[in-house]
Amino acid sequence: MAEEFPVEVNSTQPPPFLDVVCKSSGKKSRFAAGTKAGFAVSLINRKLGIGAPLSLHIEAVKEGEEPISFGPDAVLVGYGNGWLLQTVTEVDFPGTRKEEGVEGISTQIPNVKNFDGFHHPTKGASKPGISYLYIAKIVFAFILMFVLAAIFMLALDSLPTLILFINSSM
Repeated sequence: MAEEFPVEVNSTQPPPFLDVVCKSSGKKSRFAAGTKAGFAVSLINRKLGIGAPLSLHIEAVKEGEEPISFGPDAVLVGYGNGWLLQTVTEVDFPGTRKEEGVEGISTQIPNVKNFDGFHHPTKGASKPGISYLYIAKIVFAFILMFVLAAIFMLALDSLPTLILFINSSM
């Protein structure tokens, strides 16, 4: 029989995953170490309900310390005891609330490609339907195109007569 030796657990190793707290929903999401922040934001935003503010980026926060922001291509890292990874939403920026009387800053959700390399629309984003105004504009464009073609054809048909008139007057 083989002897069994006690396995020592090294407590200094970081866990193989990172917890990111979504401020919109209050839920924790776990990501593997080495996950890019853009993918994590995309996945968290897909899980949000309709009407919840979308996450813009992820930052590491600790009380009494300056927050560390992760860009879309940055790899998520746990900074140790006391540091918390959380999402940042549009609501978190000061001066964006309408009731304060300050003009809000315009923020756009970054165009983050998902792990499969394609950009997928978020839940709740609907495609606009084809309206009667849209169809009317297309019909008007075709009519205008045919009218302009007729005008140019008439001009080209009368061009030889115009050239003869100019030559005879000289």
